[in-house]
Amino acid sequence: MDDGIIDSVLRRLKSGKEATVYLVDCGGQVRCAKVYKDSQQRGFHKLAEYQEGRTVRGSRDARAVGKGGKHGRSVQEAHWKNAEVEALYRLSRAGVRVPEPYGVFDGVLLMELLRDAEGNPAPRLNDVTLTYEQALAWHAFMIQQVVLMLCAGLIHGDLSEFNVLVDAGGPVIIDLPQAVDSAANNNAFRLFERDVDNLRETFGRAAPELLTTHYAHEIWQHYQAGTLTPDTRLTGEFVFDETVPDVAGVLQHIEDERQEMLDRLERIANAEAGD
Repeated sequence: MDDGIIDSVLRRLKSGKEATVYLVDCGGQVRCAKVYKDSQQRGFHKLAEYQEGRTVRGSRDARAVGKGGKHGRSVQEAHWKNAEVEALYRLSRAGVRVPEPYGVFDGVLLMELLRDAEGNPAPRLNDVTLTYEQALAWHAFMIQQVVLMLCAGLIHGDLSEFNVLVDAGGPVIIDLPQAVDSAANNNAFRLFERDVDNLRETFGRAAPELLTTHYAHEIWQHYQAGTLTPDTRLTGEFVFDETVPDVAGVLQHIEDERQEMLDRLERIANAEAGD
């Protein structure tokens, strides 16, 4: 407010595990201001699995993060807050339905206020009663959204009915500070599978046939093969490899290799002793 970025705070809109969102007036336009909670108050206790693969600009800051300490924690905190606005810009360019960001100011994210058909703040998906037809249509739409995200190199990491708003045009993905790099994070598939399975469970309550789909594995197979595009045709079907691994055979092969190495070292030692 002192810098003139917002004119007034109208009211609190919602408070979640990571932030409190306020409605604010900006030159006559109502927008959202997301104020992040202190790291000790947030619900992400496994922060490291989300931040793996993220790069910190500046060698001094990178060293500080590696060592921990007050400055390192401060750098990580700033990076966590900036990650969301960076993800919003990146996903918006990729065609993903996300709120329009207006920037981060002193750790506060200013962004578009999403509204429903009546002009009220858009409800979360978990507050909407779905018809069978809506469930099928919105599930297909959300699968397309996660594909667009993955093609852009990002995975939401905490996607559920609580992190999707429904505005006048349909579902919109929100809450992205924990978004992970799909190529650099070792937890990528596990987080991606959880996101997609959460969508399956949510929409499957109104359209039970969705509960038998396996989009996560199908999409990831295309991604790993380099064949995933926004236009990739998906079916939700996936054939799992049920071949029983030959553990005993693998262990025997390792033992054979170890014994061969020992025999070779023994022959070399004997040859050197003979010299």
